[in-house]
Amino acid sequence: MTTSREETTPKSPATAVPVDAFGRVEARGIEFVPAAERGGNPRELFAVWAASNIAYIYVVLGGTLLLLGLSLWQALAVVVVGNAFWLGVGLLAVSGPAAGTPGVVVMRSMFGIRGNRVFGAGLSWTIAISYEAINLSFGSLAGFALAEHLGASLTTPTKLLILGVIATLTFTISIYGHATIVRLSPIFTAVLVLCCVLLGAFVFGHADAGYVPAQPLSGAPMWSAVLVGVAIVASAPLSWTVGADYARYLPEGTSPKAVLAWTALGGFVPAVALGVIGVAAGTSVDMTDPQTSLGEILPGWFYPVFLAVIVAGSITTNVLTTYSSGLCLQAIGVRLRRSRSVLIDGVIGGAITYYALFVADDFLATLSRYLELTVAVLGPLVAVYATDIVLRRNRYDGPALTDESPSSPHWYTSGFGLPGIAALLLGVVSAGLCVSTTSWQGPVAAALGGADLSVLVGPAVAAIVYTVLVRATSRAPR
Repeated sequence: MTTSREETTPKSPATAVPVDAFGRVEARGIEFVPAAERGGNPRELFAVWAASNIAYIYVVLGGTLLLLGLSLWQALAVVVVGNAFWLGVGLLAVSGPAAGTPGVVVMRSMFGIRGNRVFGAGLSWTIAISYEAINLSFGSLAGFALAEHLGASLTTPTKLLILGVIATLTFTISIYGHATIVRLSPIFTAVLVLCCVLLGAFVFGHADAGYVPAQPLSGAPMWSAVLVGVAIVASAPLSWTVGADYARYLPEGTSPKAVLAWTALGGFVPAVALGVIGVAAGTSVDMTDPQTSLGEILPGWFYPVFLAVIVAGSITTNVLTTYSSGLCLQAIGVRLRRSRSVLIDGVIGGAITYYALFVADDFLATLSRYLELTVAVLGPLVAVYATDIVLRRNRYDGPALTDESPSSPHWYTSGFGLPGIAALLLGVVSAGLCVSTTSWQGPVAAALGGADLSVLVGPAVAAIVYTVLVRATSRAPR
C-alpha cells in the first residue's frame, strides 16, 4: 500500500472519525474504500463534472475552430463531435464503484504494479501537473486583468498576491477532498451557469448567423481542418482519465449506466454550451485574443464579471485536477498521506505557473504546443483503460488492486503488464504518425494533406492490440 499508517489504522467505534465528510480532510487516499464507507447517488456526479468544466478554455476552443477556416455550421458540428469523447470519460468512471479505488489504481490491472508507476500513474501525473499550470495561468491572467480594470496597480507583488490567492483557494478545496468537492460542486455550478447564461446572451446578441469565412474551405482542405478541430476539442475530455476517482465512494451495486451517463453529461453539456458561445463570438470578434476581444461586445458592467468567471472556472477545474494528481503521486509510490501529496502537487503546479508568468517569455506557448501533442498519449491510454473494462465486464477486485507485493494477481511479468504496455506504446506511435499540430506533423498526416487522424487511429490501434494480446496470453480477468 502507498498510504500511511495513519490513514489505514482502524479506530474504535467510540473514536471513529468519518474518512470522507464535508468540512473534514478526507482520510483515504488510493486504498480500497470498504462498503461501510460508501454512499451517495450517481446523480451527484453531474454537478461535480459540470462545476469543473464550466471553464473559459471551452470558449477559446470554440473560437479557435473559426480561426481554422471552418464555417459556422462546420464549427458547431465539430464542437459536438469532439465533445462526444466525454462518453469515454463516463465509461472509465464505471470502474470506480466496481473497484472502490481511484483510476490510477485500477490501471494496475492493465500495466502491472510496477508498470503502472510509469505508464499509468506516471503519465497521468505528468499531464495533470501540466494542466494545473495552464489552468492556474489562465485564472491568474484573468485576475491580473480584473485587478487592473478595478484600478489596482499591477506591480509584481500584486500579481504574486493574486496568484497566491487563486492557488490557495484551489488547493485548499482539493486537500479537503471528495466529500467537500461533492457538496460544493452544485453551488459552484449554479453560480457559474448563471454567469455563463448572461455571457451567452450578450455574445449571441452580436453573433453573425450568416457568417462565412473569408476563404471558405472545401474538399481535402476542409476535411483536414475538420479533423484538426475534432482533435483539438477532443483533447479536453481525453485529459480526464480520472472518472473513477469521484465515483469510487458510490456503492458497489450502483448502476454502471447511471455512472456513465451522469459523468459524461456533466462534462458534455457545459463543454458544448461554452464551445457554442466561443463559435458564436468568433463570428463577430477576433478570437486570437478572446479575453480582450470579448470585452468589445460585453457591457461595461459585465466585463469584470466575465473576468471573475474565468478566475472561478480555473479554480473549479483545478480542484479536480489537483485532487487526482495527488492520487497519481501516491500511486507512483510516494508514501505520503493524500492531503500532503495534494499539497506537494499544488506547490509544484504553482512553481511552474510562477515560471510561466514571471520568468519565461514564451513558456505558455511552449506548454500549449506540448499539450497539443498529449492527445496522442491520452487517446491510447483511455482506449486501453476502456477496453480493459469491457474485457473484464467491469469486474475488479479492489483489495487485490491495492496489493503491491510480488504475490499480487496484478504483478504479471516482474511487475509489468506487457499487453497493456505494448498496446499503449503502439497506440502512441500510431497516433504520432497521424498528428497534425503547429509543432509536429506526422508522415501520415502530411501524406493526407494535414488531416489529423490521431484521435481515431491511436485509440483504435491501442484497443485492438490490447484485446489481441490479452486473449493470446489467456490472461483471465480478475
